[in-house]
Amino acid sequence: MNLAKTSLLSFVSTVVKLLSGLVINKAIALFIGPTGLALIGQFQNSQAMVRTIAQGGINNGVTKYTAEFNDDNSARFSLWSTSLKITIFLSITMSLLLILAAKPLSVYVFNSDDYQYVLTLFGFTLVLFSVNQLLLSILNGLKEIKRFIFVNIIQSIYSLVFTTLLIVFWKLDGALIALVTNQSVILLFLIYNLRKHKLINVKNLLAPFDKILAIKLSKYSLMTLFSALITPASYLFIRNFIGENLSWQDAGYWQAMMYISTMYLMVITTALSTYYLPRLSEIKEKAELRSELVSGYKIITPILLVVTLSVFFLKDVALWLLFTEEFRPMLQLFKWQLVGDFFKILSWLLAYLMLAKAMTKLFIITEIVFGILFVAFSILFVNVFGLVGISYAFACNYAVYFLTMIVVMRKHIYD
Repeated sequence: MNLAKTSLLSFVSTVVKLLSGLVINKAIALFIGPTGLALIGQFQNSQAMVRTIAQGGINNGVTKYTAEFNDDNSARFSLWSTSLKITIFLSITMSLLLILAAKPLSVYVFNSDDYQYVLTLFGFTLVLFSVNQLLLSILNGLKEIKRFIFVNIIQSIYSLVFTTLLIVFWKLDGALIALVTNQSVILLFLIYNLRKHKLINVKNLLAPFDKILAIKLSKYSLMTLFSALITPASYLFIRNFIGENLSWQDAGYWQAMMYISTMYLMVITTALSTYYLPRLSEIKEKAELRSELVSGYKIITPILLVVTLSVFFLKDVALWLLFTEEFRPMLQLFKWQLVGDFFKILSWLLAYLMLAKAMTKLFIITEIVFGILFVAFSILFVNVFGLVGISYAFACNYAVYFLTMIVVMRKHIYD
């Protein structure tokens, strides 16, 4: 399956997810408002860090090596079993920490101990979420894209119904409960879907632990952990900075803008993660690698231009569909946020090489540098220009990141 076909299937999945997200987001706007949305953003960033640690940061490695061991099922089974053991051990450890430290964590994330029950519930569902994500990473590595996307569609539909009902009846509390349970519950459906799978079964998932594979996975663990800690941590800091220096409503407007970016780019980012990582992992020759990247840019760039321009000219429609008039001040963020999104995706096409080829040191350095740079740009531009400065910071950060990727990846593409 090539990038075009993968993009088409991803588009179907993304449309379902977008429609689901539209309804959920409208419910948040109507029943919770900008300040509540900012708190949800705070929790989502914290949740992302916890979940990545609980998974050991190995899922990209599982996808890569599952694809790479395409002619060696014995190695695949050792990989899956080793990954499962790592995932369960770390998930249980993080679950216990969440349950035991629910009160101080609630104060840290929400500035209140009222939500410690959410952290406790998160602790009880964390293992289910982690195993679900591991199985999806295996499916991705096997290139079973249709099954992979089908499961994601079912998850979106379930999330739509469950989350919307909880928000309507319990508002912010309902949204937070949905966040910690949605993807865990879908594990039951995934297990049922895989019940007759020829390779993914209990016997193959219980092969002996392989220390060598564990060491290989640790490279991806470092890369993913740094990415999952630095990006959400920088967002947490920036959101707090906006909330304390402007207002928490302004923080909610930025969260709303980031939500739109995430949703409309999903068709492209999904295609990259489901096609590019396993594909680039397979390629050994630089000439073939160049050809794959050129093909990717030819497909992605025009799509990206059309989508970003469409979002810009339809921003008032997006406001009407996704939010309420209370969110109108966020319209000033669109122009430069979309410029940043454009550079972000162009840079990711090259950045995926770092994951595919396990360039651990380079990946960690760039994550740290550009996480800090985004915070620095944000402080500078928000102080000078107000809320719109955050979109300037986003655009500048990814423009510099794209230029950096071109420079540092040249030697890995050309002889």
